[in-house]
Amino acid sequence: MIKTVILDWAGTVVDYGSFAPVEAFRRLFEERGIEASSKAIRKPMGRMKKDHLRDICSDPDVSAAWQAKYGSAPSECDIDDMYEAFEPMLFSILHQFAAPVPGALKLIASLRGQGITIGTTTGYTRPMMDIIAPEAAKHGYSPDSTVTPDEAAEGRPHPWMIFRNAERLGTYPMSAIVKCGDTEADMREGRNAGVWSVGVIFGGNEIGLTQAETAALTPAEKERLFVEVSERLMQAGAHYIIREIGELDGIISHINERMKEGEQP
Repeated sequence: MIKTVILDWAGTVVDYGSFAPVEAFRRLFEERGIEASSKAIRKPMGRMKKDHLRDICSDPDVSAAWQAKYGSAPSECDIDDMYEAFEPMLFSILHQFAAPVPGALKLIASLRGQGITIGTTTGYTRPMMDIIAPEAAKHGYSPDSTVTPDEAAEGRPHPWMIFRNAERLGTYPMSAIVKCGDTEADMREGRNAGVWSVGVIFGGNEIGLTQAETAALTPAEKERLFVEVSERLMQAGAHYIIREIGELDGIISHINERMKEGEQP
């Protein structure tokens, strides 16, 4: 039986569309005269933010634009300088992006009613979470455990944050855990930890739309995006795909049935 669910933060439970990091990274590169596309910014989402920054700098278009402007590709020194500017930029807006996505609070109540504990992992560092967590709590969301990448050996896709959550919550074996997130990094993290991995589509980073933009999609557009993103998350290791976070409850019931038959993740 599933004992613990480990959830991502932005794009999964809070910050519909995962916009806080995108806006901060966009401003960061804009100030340096570089246009970083939404695709370049969103592709590494879920990674520890300094690793995320390195990945954006490695994007071919961003690297080429940087080289054209500054004469060489971004160096590690450039990345250090940018990250030093990035943190206060993100800190200044994080409090605006802590509202739970639709269905999240109902799901949490249902899981707790089943005796399931709630752990979390994230690409945010502890100082960033010290801003988001109190704001999310004001909206009614307070997980039982939060582990940040600076509190573990490494961030995603490594499994260490999930292991640390399991230790704190006293959960074992790892097959009794479900990891749910909205990025490829989340799925790889879950697989590397040996837990059930569930990808969520709408409200997540991979689509990157606001609630209003999502509501305005035609059924055909929604289905196309669902299939497109599902394929990416499945390739990254997802056992299951859900459209919205509120559907996770039904997946857990299905996993419990599989586990009764002796199946493992």
